[in-house]
Amino acid sequence: MSAEIIKIVIPAILVLAVVLVAGYYIIRFMRGSIKITLAKNSSNAGEHITGSFELITRKEIDGNRLYVMLVGKEVTRERRGGKTRTHTREIYRDEVTMEEAKTFSAGQTMNYDFQLATPSSAGPDVLSSPLGKTLKVGMEMLGGRRSYLQWTVEARLDAKGVDLASRKKVTVNMPKTT
Repeated sequence: MSAEIIKIVIPAILVLAVVLVAGYYIIRFMRGSIKITLAKNSSNAGEHITGSFELITRKEIDGNRLYVMLVGKEVTRERRGGKTRTHTREIYRDEVTMEEAKTFSAGQTMNYDFQLATPSSAGPDVLSSPLGKTLKVGMEMLGGRRSYLQWTVEARLDAKGVDLASRKKVTVNMPKTT
């Protein structure tokens, strides 16, 4: 391939990528939106995160499922040979379905209240469960490494075509494990 063709092809690919990404967000905006409101942005382990979200539809949407979830991820950053690598691993998920498959009419505004459980480290039942073991290993792995836990609340309308979604960062204060 000649240098002249490369000078044309690379910018054309970049422009196409930008147009596709912009098109996706425009289509998503035209379908509707979700706005999350939380009672508070920080909770302790074993408490519940409470809040609500507003679903606004601008067009009719065939929804497969409307749900809200709390997701905890372990984010680890490593520096080797002058390069930084980031690894992300999901260690916790609490999910609540708000609506099953349903057609949402155009021009609707609906409000949904939710309550999501944060992981609890209290009690032997929790520590012996698969979730408890995963959390314990995750917390042990954090010692001495450049790792942190990242928590988000996400509301999502899984729909035919483009989904509607919104997320908010939250803080879940986890106790130290020994």
